[in-house]
Amino acid sequence: MSLTTPPPSVLDLSAAPLATGLRIGGQVLEGSAAPIDVINPATGEVIVRVASADEHDVDRAVHAAADTFRSGTWSRLAAHDRARVMHRFADGIEARMKDLYTLETTNNGRPITETRAQITRLPEWYRYNASLLLADRGAVVPLRGDYHSYTSRFPLGVVGILAPFNHPMMIASKSLAPALATGNSVVLKTSEQTPLTALLLSDIAADAGVPPGVLNVITGLGPTAGAALAEHPRVGKVVFTGGTEPGRAISVAAARRFAKATLELGGKSPVLVFADTPVEVAARGAAFAAFIGAGQTCIAGSRLLVQRECYDEVVDALARITEQIRLGDPAAADTQLGPVISERARSRILTRIRDGVAEGARLVTGGEAAQVPGLPGGYFVQPTVLADVTNDMQVAREEVFGPVVVAIPFDDEGDAVRLANDSPFALGSAIWTRDVARAHRVAEQLEMGMVWINDHHRLDPSSPWGGLKDSGIGREGGWESFHDFTHVRAITVRTAPDDVDWYGGRATGRLN
Repeated sequence: MSLTTPPPSVLDLSAAPLATGLRIGGQVLEGSAAPIDVINPATGEVIVRVASADEHDVDRAVHAAADTFRSGTWSRLAAHDRARVMHRFADGIEARMKDLYTLETTNNGRPITETRAQITRLPEWYRYNASLLLADRGAVVPLRGDYHSYTSRFPLGVVGILAPFNHPMMIASKSLAPALATGNSVVLKTSEQTPLTALLLSDIAADAGVPPGVLNVITGLGPTAGAALAEHPRVGKVVFTGGTEPGRAISVAAARRFAKATLELGGKSPVLVFADTPVEVAARGAAFAAFIGAGQTCIAGSRLLVQRECYDEVVDALARITEQIRLGDPAAADTQLGPVISERARSRILTRIRDGVAEGARLVTGGEAAQVPGLPGGYFVQPTVLADVTNDMQVAREEVFGPVVVAIPFDDEGDAVRLANDSPFALGSAIWTRDVARAHRVAEQLEMGMVWINDHHRLDPSSPWGGLKDSGIGREGGWESFHDFTHVRAITVRTAPDDVDWYGGRATGRLN
């Protein structure tokens, strides 16, 4: 691990005036709950204080969204016109790109090089879903007899999106884009820790021509505002990214009213390294999988499974790379690892590391809080490698959600698949091998929502993203997501020349 020298000044936020109020029905409102201090995790200092919604505010936001939906200003707007607004929205995001990645880096502590690389892709999601809107077609259903049957789709109504702190804009946009494209109204509840970019995004949407009440943004605490949104009877679909237990509660709340739910929850993604992969290639790939975003991502490659014959070499190489990762101020261009989101998160991560060592894991490198020069209040954690872990240890089965990777040896292909699938989580996975046949063969045996081969963390608006088991349900991206923001209706037209006269003595054929 190495430490970067902090830049002479923090990121300049003057070019991006900080929005702090709730956005409901086109109005900027103060919340009814106590305001929330938004913290810069690199310094531990307050950036700004924002409004906080209570149950009453959430109800007001949902009703504003529902009233706008019923008015038809967006829900019944012609597809070409709605797509045109979506493209203007994407243009507006591009125009404010620097403001967005500056805000997000300051707000969640992710290094600015990572944040810029991720947020510059946001317009793709809005343009892609605008294109799906224009490309979408109903299906003709072949019925027996003199009938013409076809399907059409219509929006759900109000969609509630509960965004996380780790990738606030990217994760929100993965669902916001298809929800808007298909004609829904949205209430977006930000993480209380990272609300700033979503508030700015609502202003960009309004400037692009998204009608008032179509995109409502509320800030507030999860147990109050988040729970009220998930449980609201007028919300037709809930999208949530976060922990498994809150996701389970949200799923139950949605099921009670037969609402849809897309839940991207916990993960303990296995990275399978076979001995035919060059050691340095495997180690670099493992570090990328584990430490991007300070490991604060559900898809992090936090469970490294290495073929026994190259296990020691890969672990040693990974340790060497890990010790060279540059911790520092997220504003610095050469920083490779920023802080975790809060002091509470740092304490939890360090406790998990100590518990893993107590279980029998070998601490190879890291394992402590890091002190960064010039940033004594920052929530930094040394990137950590734990080796000689067994798959039944808690540190191998529970999500740490920090810069921690556990290394586990395996014997052969069958053993690797068994270990990879032996987890309560099933979000993503990666395979490192030079054997093309093995890559496909193993990928088909991994019971995961996503598999990368010789890579990790890659996403695209056209590719379905999501998991199973304790990693959640539903998909973001592609047609799978786009259509899940709609209902389907079947329309059947009788084309026979005679009238229906079932009770007039001419009853023939079938009822169904």
